[in-house]
Amino acid sequence: MTAQRRNRKWALRPFLTELLLVAVALLAITPWVAAAAVQRVVVDERSGLAIHGFDPVAYFTEGAPALGREDLELPLAGAMWRFRNEGNRSAFAQRPDVYMPQFGGYDPVVLARGVATPGHPLQWLVTGDRLYLFHTRDARARFAADPQGIMAAARANWPKVARSLP
Repeated sequence: MTAQRRNRKWALRPFLTELLLVAVALLAITPWVAAAAVQRVVVDERSGLAIHGFDPVAYFTEGAPALGREDLELPLAGAMWRFRNEGNRSAFAQRPDVYMPQFGGYDPVVLARGVATPGHPLQWLVTGDRLYLFHTRDARARFAADPQGIMAAARANWPKVARSLP
C-alpha cells in the first residue's frame, strides 16, 4: 500500500467514528421517537406543557395528581413535561411509553365515539398499568364500568382521530 493511500485510509477514521456515534445515538432514542410518532399529546397552547404541568409519574408513585416543578422539565413528543423530583424525571426519560397518558391525554370515552376531547389531569384513572385522563367525572365512571370495551373502541378510532388533529 502506498503512503498516499495509507494516509487517505487514516483520514476516513474520524469520519467513520463520528458516523458510528450518530448511529448509536439514533438507536438509543428510537423508543422516544416511536412514542412521539404514535402519541399526539394534549399540549397547553399558552405554556407548551403536557397535562397542564402535572407530573405523569406521580400518578403511579403517589397515587394522585401532583404538579411538577418548573426546574424539572423534559421535552418530548412536542410538549414540555414537568416532574416533582429528579427520580420521576429519570423514570419518565427511560420509559415515556409507560408514563405518558394513553391516547396522548385525550379522553378514551369520547375517543370511543370517534371524537378527540382533551382529558383533565384531575380526572384520571390508572388501569392495566397505564394512565388515562378524562374530560369529566361521568366519563371516568363510564370507563371504570367497562374499561376493556371502551379501550377497544378508542384504540380502533385512535389512528383516524389522531390523523385529524392539528
